[in-house]
Amino acid sequence: MEFHRGRLIDHVHLRVKDLALSKTFYRAVLATVGVNIEHESDTAFAADELYVDAAEDYITRVHLAFQARTREDVHAFHAAGLANGGTDNGKPGERSYHPGYYAAFLIDPDGNNIEAVHHGPNVRSAVDVVVKPA
Repeated sequence: MEFHRGRLIDHVHLRVKDLALSKTFYRAVLATVGVNIEHESDTAFAADELYVDAAEDYITRVHLAFQARTREDVHAFHAAGLANGGTDNGKPGERSYHPGYYAAFLIDPDGNNIEAVHHGPNVRSAVDVVVKPA
């Protein structure tokens, strides 16, 4: 067994009101940044470090920013989100956070602020971190 994880976040857990609607939304927007749903059941789904399950009591509200490979991916993310239950919270464009910060924002079906951001041309030292139980 091995897991491929990022460098800071082990996982983010969202609790949602309508799992089917959320799965449709996240399947569409994650595909635009090159990530697929890896696990799904009647009560949950997971993609990379994101885990989403059906809430029986409370839903969560957070801000998540997904890394986009290109500016075109930012546009595709925004369009896919709008077509799959999301609400516009900031059209694709340059932001003043730092030079080259290009992003779009959506509100997902449960009120989470979801972003896709491209930081400009870059070279990664690794695609992910491989974690193997000892």
